[in-house]
Amino acid sequence: MTKILVTGAGGYIGSHVVRSLADRGADVLALHRGNAQIDSRAREIVCDFSSLDVRKLVVDDGLSCVVHLAWSDGFSHDSPMHIDNLPFHVRFVRALADAGLRHFVGLGTMHEVGYWEGMITEASPNAPRSLYGIAKNALREAARLEIAKVSGVFQWLRAYYILGDDQRSKSLFSKIIGWEAEGKESFPFTMGLSKYDFIQVHDLADQISRVALQTAVTGVIDCCSGEPIALRDKVEQFIADHGLTIRPQYGAFPDRAYDSPAVWGSREKIDRILSGT
Repeated sequence: MTKILVTGAGGYIGSHVVRSLADRGADVLALHRGNAQIDSRAREIVCDFSSLDVRKLVVDDGLSCVVHLAWSDGFSHDSPMHIDNLPFHVRFVRALADAGLRHFVGLGTMHEVGYWEGMITEASPNAPRSLYGIAKNALREAARLEIAKVSGVFQWLRAYYILGDDQRSKSLFSKIIGWEAEGKESFPFTMGLSKYDFIQVHDLADQISRVALQTAVTGVIDCCSGEPIALRDKVEQFIADHGLTIRPQYGAFPDRAYDSPAVWGSREKIDRILSGT
């Protein structure tokens, strides 16, 4: 049985990844900082990832893979915590490699690429325009080097826009639910014409778990739908599906400088993994 450590296991994505890995027969260690609802099939470890005794887990407990999801302020792209916490993440990966771990899976983001029009691929240049993107971009390259030093398996999962389990996320869609509950009739919004790659969180978790349970496909792997959909269309669909009455005020806000007219991920690698080829 594959023993996998999931950091950030109590987070929005992490709890779904733990469940998906357990469903697929993995022996899951779920690392979180407390007050989290974790699948009962997983063994819980309550501490910050930077305080973890990784050598004990790798050498004594036979840990074979780490899925590193832990991250702070992921929904606040210009939070200084992204840069401030970066050294802890790099030291964590180095400690894992030094302890003998040979399979590292990190969670990235489309914001590593920065402004881009069209499909993002592994070969797309990276020019991040937010502190979040800068920090993730730096961690990807640092982790790649650390794992390469020990000839390990390096997989970097590039995520896009995530839907589902909306009460637990901090996305636009969770905010819409909150505004509706507050009795607001409308909310300020952009024109919503930009097109993005949306994926349900349970589908994303399934893709992440499938990546971690194989080693044939490595490198940067887009976890995505591969289909660009206009943000306003997705918002209108979300409002209708949830029976909400609140309405967006289109054009109240400008688009962010690093948001492109259309951007989506490549399904090439993830389809190979899902098909088992």
